[in-house]
Amino acid sequence: MLPPVTLPALPVNLWVLGLTGGIGSGKSAAAAHFATLGSAVIDTDVIAHQLTGAEGAAMPALEAVFGRDCRLADGALNRAWMRQRVFNQPAEKQKLEQVLHPLILAQSLQQLNQVTTPYAVLVVPLLFELGHYTPYLSRTLVVDCTEQQQIDRVQQRSGLTVEQVQAIMANQLPRAQRLAAAQDVIDNSKDLSHLLLQVEQKHHYYLALAKQAASRL
Repeated sequence: MLPPVTLPALPVNLWVLGLTGGIGSGKSAAAAHFATLGSAVIDTDVIAHQLTGAEGAAMPALEAVFGRDCRLADGALNRAWMRQRVFNQPAEKQKLEQVLHPLILAQSLQQLNQVTTPYAVLVVPLLFELGHYTPYLSRTLVVDCTEQQQIDRVQQRSGLTVEQVQAIMANQLPRAQRLAAAQDVIDNSKDLSHLLLQVEQKHHYYLALAKQAASRL
């Protein structure tokens, strides 16, 4: 039995944007520009790596579930071992998620409680797939490009095969469903300057929405 995870409440005046997109879509570049423009950015992938780093907060629970082999000598998660363990093993993948997802959510909320900017950006790659972030969000934004662009970009930066990238994409919502679920969309099918311009436009829009929301409190 895993210990319960306490989820802190968020301030009622905090306006939170949920940012997502398929692998290789450019959500990290969009998030980085939101940060440059002055918004607080909290990335659940970064939190996950912190939780599973050397002596990370998730490691005792992971060791309790998976045994000592899941840790490297420095105490960090043995990612190669874990990938092999959960590959095509839904039950094992579910065990991993049952440990990590509540801890990532709790840490995300703790960081959101420290926000002092007019609004915060919460980056969640599986935002719509997970669903448990939805109650904390004021609005959602998807960074989008074609599926072929996703494959090409991931291959260029990681060296993965087409089949490996497609396997990752298969664990995410299909593009059409992700777009249907989004309230706002940024088109990242062109160059970086086009992406950055759209982020700047959205930033001003979200500042206005956050101000409106605060005035109603």
